[in-house]
Amino acid sequence: MIPSSIEKIVEIDEHIGCAMSGLIADSRILIDHARVEAQNHWFTYNEKMSVESVTQSVSNLALSFGEYDKKSMSRPFGVAILMAGVDADGESVLLHMDPSGTYLKYGAKAIGAGSEGAQTTLEEQYHKSMSLDDGVKLCLSVLKQVMEEKINSTNIEVGICRKSDGETAGKFHLMKKEKSTDCDSALIPLL
Repeated sequence: MIPSSIEKIVEIDEHIGCAMSGLIADSRILIDHARVEAQNHWFTYNEKMSVESVTQSVSNLALSFGEYDKKSMSRPFGVAILMAGVDADGESVLLHMDPSGTYLKYGAKAIGAGSEGAQTTLEEQYHKSMSLDDGVKLCLSVLKQVMEEKINSTNIEVGICRKSDGETAGKFHLMKKEKSTDCDSALIPLL
């Protein structure tokens, strides 16, 4: 398996990003469903679908396992998902959906291996008035604490959706691995 072929952070729509932990094959089904729903909403209503509506749609699919129709799975999806984005009103939203299909809104949330320790640190240190740069630095320092291997720009991904920043306002983008200087400059104080 080629490590670069595994994506853990993806774009759902231009204003929504998604991070996942668990079975990648299961996550691809949910991500494809979210993308189709977001595009169908855009084509039907000529407006962006809210982050919570996209998450609700994915949640409905996850909750439908075991129902006897052609679309449902015979087992629960083995993936936890974080949906993040900026809604039309300019409000940033972070939603966590667990493998059972239930979702909750958070200010900061950790998923995956080591999430218990990471979540404790986030609860202690995160505050809503934190700047984006401070939030990225907090996340990187939490990753440094819980990851078994040393963190660098090749084994982490950072997705950002800014509330305000000129032409990129409200748009999700994944920091490119080629632009590792962004990650590395944030990492330097942590190393």
